[in-house]
Amino acid sequence: MGPRPTVQVTEPAMIKEILADYYKFQKSRGNPLFRKLMKGLVDVEGDQWVKHRKIINPAFNIEKLKQMIPAFYTSCDEMINKWKDLLIKESSCEVDVCPYIETMSNDVISRTAFGSSFEEGRKIFELLHEMLVLIVKSIQSDIFPGSRFLPTKRNKRIKEIDQKVKDSIKGIVNKRLVAMKAGENSNDDLLGILLRSNYEEIKQDGNKNSRLSIEEIIEECKLFYVAGQETTRNLLIWTMVLLGQHTNWQTRARDEVLHLFRDKKPDFEGLSHLKVVNMIFNEVLRLYPSVSFLGRIIHKETKLGDIMLPAGTLLHINVLLLHYDHEIWGDDVKEFNPERFSEGVSKVTKGQTCYLPFGGGPRICIGQNFAILEAKMALAMILQHFCFEISPSYSHAPHLLGTLQPQFGVHLILNKL
Repeated sequence: MGPRPTVQVTEPAMIKEILADYYKFQKSRGNPLFRKLMKGLVDVEGDQWVKHRKIINPAFNIEKLKQMIPAFYTSCDEMINKWKDLLIKESSCEVDVCPYIETMSNDVISRTAFGSSFEEGRKIFELLHEMLVLIVKSIQSDIFPGSRFLPTKRNKRIKEIDQKVKDSIKGIVNKRLVAMKAGENSNDDLLGILLRSNYEEIKQDGNKNSRLSIEEIIEECKLFYVAGQETTRNLLIWTMVLLGQHTNWQTRARDEVLHLFRDKKPDFEGLSHLKVVNMIFNEVLRLYPSVSFLGRIIHKETKLGDIMLPAGTLLHINVLLLHYDHEIWGDDVKEFNPERFSEGVSKVTKGQTCYLPFGGGPRICIGQNFAILEAKMALAMILQHFCFEISPSYSHAPHLLGTLQPQFGVHLILNKL
């Protein structure tokens, strides 16, 4: 890749070695424009990563996730009601579900990240989404080094959005800090948990260097917005595509949901017992992982397996190649077959490091349980109210826009149950 030697790694044993040692195999710096959008936990290394992870961890433990269930339900219920409105006059209609699922997942992130500042949070997301589209266009069209520094209309708009987002989040953070000092409890959303965890860390350690700065908290909030929304949205969208094509699995999933909840509001306990839905999600994430490759870099000469690699070598782990490997998954590797996960992930992979929808090793995605729980709530509620199939107008065209997304939307025929 230009002046850097690059190794494509597909051996599960080598992948395990790379992902296990985050000091030796550090994350390779992506495009500088993408780093404007996503820094924070995903970008820091070594001891800095340990500090960030320790402070953020409490926001994603099971007890905190349980508290987020009402926010998941409210956002999903709003989407379900919009679909019901479309079906008032007829029993079925064609719908592009993408914009609805995107709005729902945006709202979940806004509610769970900023709670009472939900409307401000929604505006921040709209700006971040515009910024993502501009950055991708910029990367695709810039043909010579240094283009991002030119004062073009697009580059100026990216810079302007970046500043607006930082100012907006900083305003929310400062208001929350004032409320905390006044003794108000705001520990029920991500920002509140993050600020409380940060404060506790200073109290225990007595060292201001052990805390996150306001700028670092802002970057963590931005990262949660972009990564949290994209992951859940893509998982739900591809799940609806595949269940719209394989209606036998849709029926199995609905039977399980109705057996557990009937027409009642899904709860945490019930969602954790959705075995068929779990199998479906595992297979969807195998076929359409949000992140198609993981990059690492070494800064000194390093032995990997029985190969010596020079300093500066880039290591690419192609997740799609791994997930479509005949030797690991069998001859039906390209087929949608959730049954392969009936006894769990480790059984089908035989304990090998070859299934990486959320990365792997110590740096595995901190928000994976959040994403899966939100997706379970949404799918359970959809299956309670509708059955659906792929529309003849659907055009299958996965493409990379930061993550793996459908290029022309997802047109389904929705039917009232």
